[in-house]
Amino acid sequence: MRIAVTGASGFCGSHVVRAALAAGHEVLCHGRRPGPAGRHVPWDATAGEPDFTGADAIVHCAAAVADLPRGTGAEAAQHAVNVAGTERLLRAAGDRPLVWVSSASVYDPRADRGSVGEDHPTEAGQLNAYGRTKAAGERLALAAGAVVLRPRAVYGTGDPHLVPRLLERVRRGRLLLPGGDVRLSLTAVQNLADACLSAVGAGRTGDRPWTPVAYNIADARPYRRDEAVRAVLAAHGVTARIHHVPAPLARLAARSGRLPGLTPYAVDQLSRDVVLDLTRARTQGWRPHRDLDAFLRETGAGAARPASRP
Repeated sequence: MRIAVTGASGFCGSHVVRAALAAGHEVLCHGRRPGPAGRHVPWDATAGEPDFTGADAIVHCAAAVADLPRGTGAEAAQHAVNVAGTERLLRAAGDRPLVWVSSASVYDPRADRGSVGEDHPTEAGQLNAYGRTKAAGERLALAAGAVVLRPRAVYGTGDPHLVPRLLERVRRGRLLLPGGDVRLSLTAVQNLADACLSAVGAGRTGDRPWTPVAYNIADARPYRRDEAVRAVLAAHGVTARIHHVPAPLARLAARSGRLPGLTPYAVDQLSRDVVLDLTRARTQGWRPHRDLDAFLRETGAGAARPASRP
């Protein structure tokens, strides 16, 4: 197949490109910058429609990602990419199979998320502009017949967000985490890339495009937060003791802005169970094959404590 990948120079998009090439497909890399391989097709998601001439299928990874509070000028920039950019993408896609990469940030945090199915509310409640604009964008994509994938906390080689921010939070040998230990779903970027290809029928031999609905995508089992954090720190040669800050105090600090980088969204994501139910994706034949232990071994963490216990 010839697969168009938007946001091909970004973290998730670049892994989709590599996975598609490894599977023997041609790749068109849509974005402002070239992807890691394949043919570059310039496209600015804030202006104009992409040219999908010759593409058999599309994987849309382009997104404006940032944890921004309501009402900031930057929220308009996220809307321009995640919502208005989606409208332009859908007009250009025609009837081609389309996978729209969303996020578990669309889920309403006010309801219990100990086992989150795809029918969990997404209409309101998101704690930042990213969650709100991704929820709005995916509604457009679903209405147009796209497959929507909802990963949570994507990590892997080249990760610009999750692990770097964790390492930045270590101060004087201490790492403050809100609330007690919880269970969290994480998503290896390779698992997401495999799901993207499988969803457009470009994965294993015999794959067919998935039914156009939303699917949770994550590693096979959830992780204990504190154990996973310790393993990641050890993998990067960082020695730090974890200290638990009472969740109400952490939420107050986040609302007041007293601790740089600590937001209501970050507190929510780290202080409560968030476990994605993968049943729907599994019924399509998809299975996650990567986990945090494998990633840590590749980054020199063979001696780190295993992090993949449920």
